[in-house]
Parts: sequence; structure tokens; C-alpha cells
Amino acid sequence: MKKITFLIRSLERSGGGGAEKQLATLAKALSQKGFEVTILRFYPDTHSEVEFSGTSIKLLSLEKQNRWDMVGFFWRLLKQIKSIQPDVLHSYLPDSNIVTIFLKPFFPTTKMVWGIRHSNWGTGKKSSWWINSILYVEQKLARFADLIIANSYAGQKYHLSKGFPAEKTIVIPNGIDVHYFKHDPEAGKIIRQEWGVSTNQILIGLIGRLHPMKDHSTFLKAAALLFQEHQDVRFVCIGGGVQQDYAIQLYELTNQLGIAEQVIWAGARLDMPEVYNALDIFVSASAYGEGFSNAIGEAMACGKTCVVTDVGDSASIVGNQGIVVPPGDPQALKTAVMQLIAKLNTENYAQTKIRQRIVENFSVPQLLVKTEDAILGLSYER
Repeated sequence: MKKITFLIRSLERSGGGGAEKQLATLAKALSQKGFEVTILRFYPDTHSEVEFSGTSIKLLSLEKQNRWDMVGFFWRLLKQIKSIQPDVLHSYLPDSNIVTIFLKPFFPTTKMVWGIRHSNWGTGKKSSWWINSILYVEQKLARFADLIIANSYAGQKYHLSKGFPAEKTIVIPNGIDVHYFKHDPEAGKIIRQEWGVSTNQILIGLIGRLHPMKDHSTFLKAAALLFQEHQDVRFVCIGGGVQQDYAIQLYELTNQLGIAEQVIWAGARLDMPEVYNALDIFVSASAYGEGFSNAIGEAMACGKTCVVTDVGDSASIVGNQGIVVPPGDPQALKTAVMQLIAKLNTENYAQTKIRQRIVENFSVPQLLVKTEDAILGLSYER
């Protein structure tokens, strides 16, 4: 089995793009290992052609017009799969997962592998009827997949509770490119200068799209509590998003909390290694839905100490190299950050150990070996 095709809605990352980033990372690693890799996207995007230039990966768009373009889209997909004849069709995220099952009658020898990138996505939240419908259909069709790969144990547990077949569902954690994400304080200084953060100020950052799942409001409330005791702190939120109403609510919240001047809204960035290196402390305040947080792994690979909420697999990523707090608790978050501030620039602050945890447990080579073993294992009847 050496021909693998990935199927995803889009590779656009303007709002965050954890799944998209991991697909790109895995595709490149498999290609370098000798796999014939193709990526099929529902919709075209603006940056992928550049990202994959110089590789042997084939990047194709199905030119889906909109949500309701189903018949024409499916016909174009059929033609592409017939032309490629992949051994494995590896889908990412619910809508792509669903589509693979409708392809099975046409391509009975192609193994359909699903990618699960979240845990309790939308649970207890106001998800749209469309998202709820997609998730419901995915649950009903899961038994027809040949293999289901979750990127977190939290995601596996959640989906098993929804009826996903245990005998087909495995966990392969994300892989962090530790050669790209590394400790580089000089690069971080340039970003701090850009943001107007002085060397004697402590910069605390949250990286994630502007979405309720990331719970920026808890982060901002903790920031306000912290600022009451530490006037030498600044805060930065990095990430884009399409929910303008939500963004406006967050901006207004900083005014209400009296910290508007202390908070930097940096938007989406492409220079993420430099951004991580600008931070003193990284915070993940997610309220729900996380699987494996790339941002936590990337920050740690850059040697940054982290405070994370106990959502998804965040606690197992940081291990004993960070602090875990309950979600939605500004006071607990503030207290944890205070503990880490006290450790900065002391002999107890071991950046090497923080980075080493990612190198030893969540690197790209480990992702590649585990994925290759899982894919090659499909050649044997389960």
C-alpha cells in the first residue's frame, strides 16, 4: 500500500487550522518516505500551492461551489478517485469522513480511513443544525469505515461513547516539527519590538481562532485578575476567525475589565515559531472540544512553559512540565500563571526539559511510524 489520498474540506488556516496543519505535516512525511501522496480539497485555498511546491505531492481541488453543490461535487470526486486509484483514502473531519463511505461501493479495494480531530465538539453549545446533522450522520456511518484514527485519547473516548466501533478506532497523537519549532530568543525579540513589549514586561499569550471553544473570555478575566497584582504583564491573543460578533464581544470585555491597553490582538500569523518565542508563558484556556492541541505542543517545542485547561489531551501533553487547571475558572488560571511567573528566570525553569517532552513523545517521526504501521496493517483482514 503505497498510494494514499487525503480528503479534506479545505487547507485554509486563516482561523487556526490544526487539522489542516497536521494533514500537511503527515502528507510531506509520507511523501518523503516513498508514498505516492495526493491531497483532494473540496474548496481551493490561497496558500497551498506555495506550501507544497518542490514536493512530489499532487494537490487537487474539487471546485465545490457551495454547501449545496453535492451532485456535481460527488461526480468530480468520483472521477478523481477513479483516476488516482489510491490504496488508502484518508479523510479529515466529519464532512470528509462521511463522503468516503458513499465512495465505498465504487472503490471496494480502497481502504477508507477516517480522521477524528476533536473530542466533544459542540457538546452543550449552540451548534448549528447543519453541524449537528453532520455529526449525527457521521456517527451512523462510522461502522463502515475500515479504520478510524483519533488524534487524542479524549477524542477516542468521546466517539466510542457515541457508538463508534472500538475494534476500528485507534489513537495516533499529532506530530510536532521540532526542527521548525525550537527555542530562538532573538527571533522572539523582534516580535516583541513589533508589539511594543519591553524586555522587562512578562508576555502571556493565547493562540487559537476567535471561537467560544477557545474561551478567550476566561483568559481575559484571568488577565484582569493578574493585572491587579502585576502591572508589568502584557497579554496577546493570536488567531483569526469569522465570528465577528464574538470578536466584538471580546473587545468590549477588555474595556469592561479595564485591560484594553494591556491586551494585544495580533490576528492570524504565519511566523508562528517567532511568535511562540516572543512569549514568556503560553496559555490554553479551551472550554471544550480539544483533541490534541498543536499550539501546546508547538509552544513547548519552543521551550515555553504552559498553563492549560483539563480539556482533550492537554494535560497529558504538558505532563509534569506545565500546570493544568479546570476549564472556565479565571481564578485558577490566574493562580497558575502567578506560579509560573515566580519560576521564570530561576534555576527551576528548565526550558530544555519542556522541549524534550515534545521531542521524546510527540515528534513527526513518531507520527509517521505509527501512521505507516496503521496503514500497512490494513492490507491484512481485521
